[in-house]
Amino acid sequence: MPEKENCSAMQSSANPNLENLTDDRIEEEELRENMSKIKNKIVVLSGKGGVGKSTVAANLAVSLAEKKKKTGLLDVDIHGPSIPTLLGLKQKQLEITKSNKIMPIEYNNYLTVMSIGFMLPGSDDAVIWRGPLKYSLIKQFLKDVEWSELDYLIIDSPPGTGDEPLSICQLIENPKGAIVVTTPQDVALIDVRKSITFCKKLKMPIIGIVENMSGFICPHCGKKTDIFKTGGGEHLAKEMGIPYLGNIPIEPQIVTNADSGKSFLSNKSNNTTAENNFNSIVDKIIKGDNK
Repeated sequence: MPEKENCSAMQSSANPNLENLTDDRIEEEELRENMSKIKNKIVVLSGKGGVGKSTVAANLAVSLAEKKKKTGLLDVDIHGPSIPTLLGLKQKQLEITKSNKIMPIEYNNYLTVMSIGFMLPGSDDAVIWRGPLKYSLIKQFLKDVEWSELDYLIIDSPPGTGDEPLSICQLIENPKGAIVVTTPQDVALIDVRKSITFCKKLKMPIIGIVENMSGFICPHCGKKTDIFKTGGGEHLAKEMGIPYLGNIPIEPQIVTNADSGKSFLSNKSNNTTAENNFNSIVDKIIKGDNK
């Protein structure tokens, strides 16, 4: 993984309009210019871990790409990057352009991906960093990655309201908003309230709530069993005046695909409740952009 000193990319002299600015202002301008090429920036949050937030983020990005929307997927879970594994990209190597831009990894013609997981020497390597280093890396991901012109940038954040989601909210201008992922049980909903308060304090628009693991669909008979209850996310959305985007049930194929490095939605023959619900959620997001 590159040392901190090697994280800066484009030199200020490349743009004569930046010559009289301070280093901080130069970086701000470069970041703003890079992000200005992206129409919709969406942050995926969760109040607690284990709710399937990264799985939701990855499949939302794939669904957008399947609908021929130019999409980027940015994994800012510095300590537990799972996006490369979920999409079967663990062995990919990053490339640096002649202008010192970082090229994101191509998943398909419509989806590119960036994660610190591509920078680690091995899958067992731990990132033991405090806040300032994490902030610097996230800033580099936004400023120095060659995202090109995108319809959507999906940003997968770690659970909670710590350094990474705070850094994203502070660094990106005019975000489309946040999608908050929860599971139906009360212990998850309690923490989701904190994520919603976090967004409101930072003036981050909330696109809506997704209830994941909303019942188990038996692969044999198709019957749904509410292992973790159901409807908690929808009830909370109504209570707090936030849009409810939909629910995603537990289906064995989601786990099987994730472990084998395939997006659940990449299997065209699924035709399951989870697939239909994923696509319905994405349709709502796209429809909201067209208003």
